Amino acid sequence: MGLELGLESPESDPDPNLHWTSHGPPPQDLRGWQGNEEHKPGYLLLHDKAAGLLCAWSVGLESGQGPAGQCGWLFCSFNEVGGYESFTEKYMNAIPSVVEGDNLTISASCYTPREDSFHIFRDPVTGDIPWPGIIFGMPITALWYWCTNQVIVQRCLSGKDMSHVKAACLMCAYLKLLPMFLMVMPGMISRILYTDKVACVVPSECVKHCGVDVGCTNYAYPTMVLELMPQGLRGLMLSVMLASLMSSLTSIFNSASTLFAIDLYTKVRKQASEKEILIAGRIFVLLLTVVSIVWVPLVQVSQNGQLIHYTESISSYLGPPIAAVFVLAIFCKRVNEQGAFWGLMVGLAMGLIRMITEFVYGTASCLAPSTCPKIICGVHYLYFSIILFFGSMLVVLGISLLTKPIPDVHLYRLCWVLRNSTEERIDIDAEEKSREETDDGVEEGNI
Repeated sequence: MGLELGLESPESDPDPNLHWTSHGPPPQDLRGWQGNEEHKPGYLLLHDKAAGLLCAWSVGLESGQGPAGQCGWLFCSFNEVGGYESFTEKYMNAIPSVVEGDNLTISASCYTPREDSFHIFRDPVTGDIPWPGIIFGMPITALWYWCTNQVIVQRCLSGKDMSHVKAACLMCAYLKLLPMFLMVMPGMISRILYTDKVACVVPSECVKHCGVDVGCTNYAYPTMVLELMPQGLRGLMLSVMLASLMSSLTSIFNSASTLFAIDLYTKVRKQASEKEILIAGRIFVLLLTVVSIVWVPLVQVSQNGQLIHYTESISSYLGPPIAAVFVLAIFCKRVNEQGAFWGLMVGLAMGLIRMITEFVYGTASCLAPSTCPKIICGVHYLYFSIILFFGSMLVVLGISLLTKPIPDVHLYRLCWVLRNSTEERIDIDAEEKSREETDDGVEEGNI
């Protein structure tokens, strides 16, 4: 079942927008996560649909409980600091009591709240999150996550029809406005109430409070939950946090195992049985779990211990090439498999060079400047995502223009200019699959 653009038949389809169709999968170079369902093992088909539906239900329950508990938490937080005006004033004066020690000379800028703390659009050069990066960089990583990430696509596939899918996406967009009030502001209030812990700057003090010498800002949220909320709401919030964590992990592991089993393992073991594919997927999940556990210490110290900067930086290093291929595949029918492949490879190489170099040399902080070469690490990660996005686009277009284009017969309703085509689309892999089936039949006949 493929996702097509435009109309299948103007007479039979009342919805002129995106819709599901059973004409078959899109071409290999533009295909999404699922591959060809006609050749996918039956249990995986059921697993994909069921997993997406279960994920959607779990997220739905969490999205009902979470905001309810967080609204109560927000009320308690503002009540504790005396309202919004008092909150803005007290935050700017939230300075830890211990600012000297460990034989370090610590600048006041390391423990004093930034002057632009209440500004979304910050200085393009000195800002920790520059405004050009917010406007042009973050949408690139958002495009990668919301449009191509298997975890999100899986939830969309559980929808009854495209109307339900589009309505759910719009609802999620509105829910994304809430974290500013339900997470960011309570986190800032946490600095006011627990300044010595959340805003600690002396490494020995940070180790005493949270066991990490680079800072304890990641503990602002759970500290507020445990210290401020009453017992009933405290239990509710902790259960929602754990449920969200478990839901995210299971979604990621399920998606990763599906991609590995279908897109990689079956290419190596073409005659693998369903049981063998299932076991391979489970083993891959176990390996991912081990890698995730080993990775935790690195996450704790990366980006000065600030988790939001870590997650956004990793997305900026790995997501833009995928977003570039996705955009070009929809709006430029001249893009082909060779261009998409090399665009992804070049973009991945650039992103890995930046990410690995940053891990090796570390990120700069007030206490210890980084020795990472400026030519690699001197560009803010949001600016780097913009460079990586357009660089990948140039590679995709350049290679595509130098190689053979894909005939339109394989692209009907898969790209923007052909979205209204009513002609039957032919799978680009049809001839190859036919040859493989013929070869298999010959081998069986010889046996």
